[in-house]
Amino acid sequence: MRLDKYLKVSRLIKRRTVAAEACDAGRVAVNGIAARASREVKIGDVLEIAFGQRTVRVEVVSVSEAATKDDAPAMYREL
Repeated sequence: MRLDKYLKVSRLIKRRTVAAEACDAGRVAVNGIAARASREVKIGDVLEIAFGQRTVRVEVVSVSEAATKDDAPAMYREL
């Protein structure tokens, strides 16, 4: 699954366009490397997302095309 879509489906970022902009601005890293929005995300990848002064590190636990609001937090584990 594309990184921007994963960020949106898992609800780490609310909109896919915002997720793509964050990737383009270099605020998202996968396994320590700055990633583009088109990067494929796999189970076990570690994502680092910079939200202003705060950085969130999560590990990808599952990848699914759609998730409900209640199921979305189960797609990742905070580190």
